[in-house]
Formats: sequence, structure tokens, C-alpha cells
Amino acid sequence: MVNRVARGGKTFYSCEYCKNLYESIIWAQKCQAWCKEHKSCNINITKNALRRIGFDL
Repeated sequence: MVNRVARGGKTFYSCEYCKNLYESIIWAQKCQAWCKEHKSCNINITKNALRRIGFDL
């Protein structure tokens, strides 16, 4: 399940596996599906990420 993250009055979405943060739930879902199946990140998906959770926006 994609996680919802509220920061600065906005809602972002993160991959449960790699913790990459996205503005779009669609990209977060694609990232999570890839990570689950391949146990790795896909550069064509992660290039749409804002950053990893744990860092300030």
C-alpha cells in the first residue's frame, strides 16, 4: 500500500519499499509495484521522485 505523507499543507505519496516520495499517487504505485517485483528501483520511475522520506522538503 502506498503511504500518504502530509508536508507543508500538501499530500505526497511514498513507496513502501524504497521510501521515494512522489507528488502523484500513480508514480508511487508504479514505483511500489516495481520495487516489490524486482527488489530494486527503476531509474525511469525514480526520475519522477521528489526525494526519499526522512529529508525536509
